[in-house]
Amino acid sequence: MGFVRNSNMRSTDFLDGMLGDYVGRKAKVKAPKTSSTRLVTALTCLQLAFAVYATFLLYYMSPAVDLRTKPDFTWITRNMKQLITTPHVLGRYQDAALSLVGAEVVPITPSEVCEQEKIDFMQKKSNNARMIKLKRELYDEILDFQSRTIGTETLAELMAMRSKWEMRGPNRPRVTVLLNHFKRKTLCSQLDSLLQQTLPFHHVWVLSFGSPNEQSLKRIVDSYNDSRISFISSSYDFKYYGRFQMALQTEADLVYVLDDDMIPGKKMLQILSHVAGTEKYKNSVLGSIGRILPFRQKDFTFPSYRKFGSKEAGLYLPDPAYDITIDKIVQVDFLSSSWFLSAELVKSLFIETPFTFMTGEDLHLSYQLQKYRNAGSFVLPVDPTDKETWGDSEHRLAYVSETTVIFKDIVQVRDDQWWRALTTGYVTQWAAMYAQKIDALFYAHSVGEVKALTPLLEKFRSTVGKKAYIVVSGDGFCSCEDAAAALNWPKQVCKERRFKIFDLQIGAISGTSNSEVPVLQVVYSSMKGLIKIHNPSVVITLADADSNVKKALKMASETNANDWNRMRISINIITQNRAESLTRLLKSLSDAYYVGDEVPISFNMDSKVDEATIKLVDSFEWPHGPKTLRRRIIQGGLIRAVSESWYPTSDDDYGLLLEDDIEVSPYYYLWIKYALLAYHYDPQISLPELSSISLYTPRLVEVVKERPKWNPTEFFKRIHPNTPYLHQLPCSWGAVFFPKLWREFYVYMNMRFTEDAKANPVQIPKSRTNGWQASWKKFLIDMMYLRGYVSLYPNFPNQSSFSTNHMEPGAHISAKDNVVRHDKTDFEVPLLMEDFRPLLPNAKLPAASKLPSLNLFNQPVSLKGLKMAGAKLGQDVLRCDNATEIVTVHHLTGLPLRCSKIV
Repeated sequence: MGFVRNSNMRSTDFLDGMLGDYVGRKAKVKAPKTSSTRLVTALTCLQLAFAVYATFLLYYMSPAVDLRTKPDFTWITRNMKQLITTPHVLGRYQDAALSLVGAEVVPITPSEVCEQEKIDFMQKKSNNARMIKLKRELYDEILDFQSRTIGTETLAELMAMRSKWEMRGPNRPRVTVLLNHFKRKTLCSQLDSLLQQTLPFHHVWVLSFGSPNEQSLKRIVDSYNDSRISFISSSYDFKYYGRFQMALQTEADLVYVLDDDMIPGKKMLQILSHVAGTEKYKNSVLGSIGRILPFRQKDFTFPSYRKFGSKEAGLYLPDPAYDITIDKIVQVDFLSSSWFLSAELVKSLFIETPFTFMTGEDLHLSYQLQKYRNAGSFVLPVDPTDKETWGDSEHRLAYVSETTVIFKDIVQVRDDQWWRALTTGYVTQWAAMYAQKIDALFYAHSVGEVKALTPLLEKFRSTVGKKAYIVVSGDGFCSCEDAAAALNWPKQVCKERRFKIFDLQIGAISGTSNSEVPVLQVVYSSMKGLIKIHNPSVVITLADADSNVKKALKMASETNANDWNRMRISINIITQNRAESLTRLLKSLSDAYYVGDEVPISFNMDSKVDEATIKLVDSFEWPHGPKTLRRRIIQGGLIRAVSESWYPTSDDDYGLLLEDDIEVSPYYYLWIKYALLAYHYDPQISLPELSSISLYTPRLVEVVKERPKWNPTEFFKRIHPNTPYLHQLPCSWGAVFFPKLWREFYVYMNMRFTEDAKANPVQIPKSRTNGWQASWKKFLIDMMYLRGYVSLYPNFPNQSSFSTNHMEPGAHISAKDNVVRHDKTDFEVPLLMEDFRPLLPNAKLPAASKLPSLNLFNQPVSLKGLKMAGAKLGQDVLRCDNATEIVTVHHLTGLPLRCSKIV
């Protein structure tokens, strides 16, 4: 619609009439005006016209608009139509100005502005039979592993799971969809699909960052005329991270971020929302395409994730080229092209500074989510017969205007990125499937710490069969290159994809912060992942390392609960009135090595404890763990003092019982840890007969009347003079007892306890223990004899041991009713004051099958033979029918269950 002026009418007459109609609604015949009045009127109208024109320019040329609802500018057109009601004659400039503000805006429709990508080729398919076989085998291996460990579900099974989100009602989720566009002509296809979703979206934000097609993209958004769809643009290219930065602004429950080559099926929002609302997958990021990162090769290196012809290069899922479709949900190392997650989880992407902002936001998101939120990344299954369940309904779009990931320099950057993630604790599918086992993981926060740890690290690495790696803090503290130089290793170790040095790059999170929180956070989260991947027997750092670093290392070790940290050894001291003896014991305990473990200590005092002992116990400071004091109200005697001094809290709780006249070696704790790891926690070892570990090596055969002297070094010289051995005799002069045995012993002694030795139904042939009275050890000997249990004993030159008995007067020694005279030299043994490992056979504990075993009388008997002897005696709390059965008990309660065949 235009304006036509009468050639006989002057411009000023037209303006006068226009203003008169607008203001006064009067007849168009006006009183004559002066020329100056008419000029002022004309200039005022032109000023108004240009103001409106400027408003339009500011709106449409704005670099960024974030609109939840579109502003209504129809008032301008409405008022201007009211303003211009009668055709008049316009001057040249007046005509141009009014054409800007008075022309009727004709709405555009999607059909007028939409463009479609031209796809004139078929889906790429591989004809390489070998690669098809390799890819399929790897996919089947991954799916089988996940089915056995975390469980996998089909689409139907997922939709049958209970979800917090519903299709309608108050529990319908709000989903904001972010579409990032640059060059592809797919916006209309995406919007059409989203508008037809079975679960309506909350908002769609179309993002254009530095796109040459910004104006055409905006016209498309405008053409849909939907207040829920907004266009957000900027001349600056925020690259791949910009869309996630925008996602932080949404008030929706869930976020769906789509690449411009993804056309989701009409059921995708419903499927994704339902799965995201299930208990199992609520803390996850979901998508339709993902990658499995490389597996380790035979040469112990990792290939590029784009290496062609290699099974170890990983997988792209689904992969139409190799006919791999997803029929069950599968966990991947990172998602590509689409991400569906809670708005809260998006924050995790920005905890650490990305490796680069140029690429790799897909990997960085999955890495950060797992590292800081324990969140997994999953590709959803599809119904192959229903394309509306597909998140990628036209995969060929990926080959139109291909992305930069095919270029060599970008591939190298992404390879460096995923390798950095793996070496800072990212548990990939390879790491989950192939659990590693190393002997030690060292941590050094500075170059000085690297140098201090170097001798021990090199000792590990030079020992056959031992494997150890070192972790360093990274730039600003100690980089990989700095550590390599300190270790005299080539700097190339920091470039190759092979495990040696792990650089945590703490600066990526802490930056210039002076707070200890970022350091603690990144050390903890990274070490937690590394420990889970490599399963070290021990994590080693310097004792004087930064307290926050040690705290983080301790937390990481405990979180992964490896064997080293799973066991808990407590010290339980029985004392009454020997303050000087107790002082000696406490000094020896304080001088021992505890390798950073928390070791609780308890003092168990009878009612007649003296003042000196109470003061000593009260003032004693124990830096390795909590200290507990217990005092009986009624005198219980030694039998109760010992047996009630400890009771296990779990199957990993071990009790070291020490009377106050014992003294220990500085290496006693290392002996206990080493033996437990070797004979109780090694999954390849089965030694259920082992019930305790002795610190002491006896010099006498104490259970026979003659009490002959005995030297295990001489006795076992044909095997090895220093081999440890198994003995049916429990040790009361420094031993750690196993939780299962101690529960069992409690029940047994409760059923058999008597202070009258003659009333005891168990009489072991030719054993001097039959006459022992008021002895907890006598009842333990009986039970071990009847059920075939043994203790592990050390065996070193001159009977050097990890504990010694000073034979000082007490409840038994020098007691009035004890007719046995004790020679101190028969009981006091030297303490081991140096590293004991070189003395062992081949400098290590022998295999369990190589340990010799002795009966109660120091005679060589097999473990089965020990059980047969107990069964033959037949005096246990349950009467078994024949001499081939022994009593078995409930491992948790210690209560006898049944008679079982000896194996």
